[in-house]
Amino acid sequence: MWALRRLPNRLKDRKIDVAASYAASSKLRILGSHIEEKDVIFESSQTIFDKHPSLLRFYRSTHASSKFPVGRCGLSSQAGVESSGEENDLEDGFSELETPVGAETKKNYIAHDETVDELVSDGELAGDEEDVEETASNELESLEADTETDASHKRSSTRRTTSELFKAIMSVPGLSVSKALDKWLEEGKDLSRAEISLAMLNLRKRRMYGRALQLSEWLEAKNQIDFTERDYASRLDLIAKVRGLQKAEHYIQNIPKTFRGEIIYRTLLANCVVANNLKKAEEVFNKMKELGFPITSFACNQLLLLYKRLDKKKIADVLLLMEKENVKLTLFTYKILIDTKGLSNDLAGMDQIVETMKAEGIEPDIQIQSILAKHYVSGGLIKKAEEVLKGMEGDNIKENRWVCRFLLPLYAELGRADEVERIWNVCESNPRFEEYLAAIEAWGKLSKIEEAEAVFDRMIKTSRKLPARYYSTLLKVYSNHKMLQKGKDLVKRMDDNGCQIGPLTLDALVKLYVEAGEVEKADSILQKACQQNKVKPLFSSFMAVMDQYSKRGDIHNSEKMLHRMRDAGYVARLRQFQSLVQAYINDKTPAYGMRERMKADNIFPNKALVAQLDQVDAFRKTAVSELLD
Repeated sequence: MWALRRLPNRLKDRKIDVAASYAASSKLRILGSHIEEKDVIFESSQTIFDKHPSLLRFYRSTHASSKFPVGRCGLSSQAGVESSGEENDLEDGFSELETPVGAETKKNYIAHDETVDELVSDGELAGDEEDVEETASNELESLEADTETDASHKRSSTRRTTSELFKAIMSVPGLSVSKALDKWLEEGKDLSRAEISLAMLNLRKRRMYGRALQLSEWLEAKNQIDFTERDYASRLDLIAKVRGLQKAEHYIQNIPKTFRGEIIYRTLLANCVVANNLKKAEEVFNKMKELGFPITSFACNQLLLLYKRLDKKKIADVLLLMEKENVKLTLFTYKILIDTKGLSNDLAGMDQIVETMKAEGIEPDIQIQSILAKHYVSGGLIKKAEEVLKGMEGDNIKENRWVCRFLLPLYAELGRADEVERIWNVCESNPRFEEYLAAIEAWGKLSKIEEAEAVFDRMIKTSRKLPARYYSTLLKVYSNHKMLQKGKDLVKRMDDNGCQIGPLTLDALVKLYVEAGEVEKADSILQKACQQNKVKPLFSSFMAVMDQYSKRGDIHNSEKMLHRMRDAGYVARLRQFQSLVQAYINDKTPAYGMRERMKADNIFPNKALVAQLDQVDAFRKTAVSELLD
C-alpha cells in the first residue's frame, strides 16, 4: 500500500523531497503502497491515528525513490522514475477526462443506447482504450454544451440528437468540408451556436476529428462565431488528436493571451495522458503551476490516471500534493484508486478506500460497483461479488433496466449462465444496442457461441447499417475461442456491408490470427494497416504480435515491432522492454546496451525487469565464471 511518512520541517519551505519523506492525508489513511512486502509502523501525527486507529496495518514502506518535488507543485519524470509491476497492456477502463457531474445518470445511459445513427464511420477505438480516447471527447462535448447561454437552447439541443449541419458535413468527402459549409452559408441555413455545437458533438461521438477540426477552422476563418476559451480548447483538443501533441502545443501561441486560461492547458494535459506521454504531461502540469493556475482535482486525476498505468509509486506523491493544496478528491479519483488497488490484488485496501469514500459522503456509482465486482471475482471472493451485483440490481431489475448492460458480463465472469439468461430475458423483448453487445460478450465468456451468434444476428436486423464496433464484439469472441474460419467469415460479412476497419476491429482481427497461431499473418495485417495510414493500430495489437515473437526467441521481429510502435506514435513503455528482453532470454543471447537504451527512453526497470536484464547481461558474474577468471 501507499506509504505513510512524516513531513520534515522543510514543509514550511514548500520544498519537500518525497524520496526522503512524505505524509498521507487523514482522509486517505487507507492508501498504502502495494510495492513492498515488508510491514513497517511509522511515527506519525497523533491526529491521524486518533481518527483511523484501525488503519495503521494498511501502511507499508517503499524504499524506492520517486523524487516528486511537490514543494513547487511540480513533477519530474527525470529522477527516480520506476514503473511498478502491472502493466495490463496499459489499457484502462477509465475515461481520461472525467464525465461531467450528473452525466452518468439513468437518462443518459438510456439515451445513449437508444440512438444509433446510420451516418457512421468506424472511428471506434478499443474496448478499454476506447474509453481512453472517448474521455477527451466527453469533456469537450460538455464544454461545447456549456457555451450555450440560452437555457432553452440547451434543453432543445439535449433532446435533439441529430443535426442537419452534421448531415451536410457527412454528405461530402472528408477533405471537402469547407465547400459543404460554404454552400450551407449561401443557402442561409441555420448556423446558430446551438446547431454548431450539436454538429460538433455528433462528429466527436463518431471520432470524426478531422471533419470536426475543419469545421472549427472554417468557423473562425469566416468569423461565424465569437470564439471563447472553450472554443479554443476544443480546437486544441482536435489538433492534438489529428496532428499530434507538438502541433497542439504550438497552436497555444496562436490563441489570444486573454483566452489562454486553465481550460486550455488542462486540455493539453489530458491529451498528453491519452498519449501516455509521461514527460510531456509533467511538463504541462509544471507549466500550469508556473502560470499561477490553481491545482485542481481534474489535473491531479489526469496524473493519477497516467501513473496508474506507468508509475504506480508516484500515486502517493499526487495524493500528498492534493492533501497539501486542499484539493478535494472526486468520485473519479476514487475510481482510479479503487481500480489500482484491485489490479494489485489488494482487496482489503480496495475495501478501505470504499469506506473512506463513503465517510466523505460519496456513494459508489454503477461503475465503481462494477469495478468492485470484477476484482472480487478475480480475487476469488465470489460471495462478495454476488452481493455487489444484487445491490446493483436493486429491488426491481425491470425498473433498473439501465444496469443490465453492466450485469451481463459480470455474471458471465462468475460463470453464472442462469443469471445471464435471467438478465437477458429482462432486455430481450426490446434490447438496446449496448445490451446486445453486453449479451454477446457475456455468452462468449461462457463459451456459448451459438447464443452469442443468435444475439448478434438479431441485432444486425435492427438497422440498415451498423458501425464496425458492433461486429468486433463477436469477432473478439471468435478470437478468444480460436475460431479462425468463423472470424474470417465475419470480416468478409463486414466488408460486404460496407464497414470500415477501425482500431477495435483491427485489434480483434490481429488477435484472431495470433490465437490461431498465424503470427506472420497478424503481423502482415498490422503492417498493411500502418502503411495505409487509415487507422492507428492499438498498442495492444502490436504487443499481441510482439509477445508471440518474444516467446519464440525471435529477436529480429521483436525489435521490428518495437520500431513499428514508435513509428505509429507510441512512446516507449516498460511493457515493450519486458517483452523485448524476454526475446533475448529465450534466444539465449546477451542484450548489449539494453540498460542504456532504456535510460535513453526514460524507462526505469521494476524488479521483474531487473531480474530479466540480469539474465541477458553479457558481463554478469556467475559462480562458474568467477572460478574460470
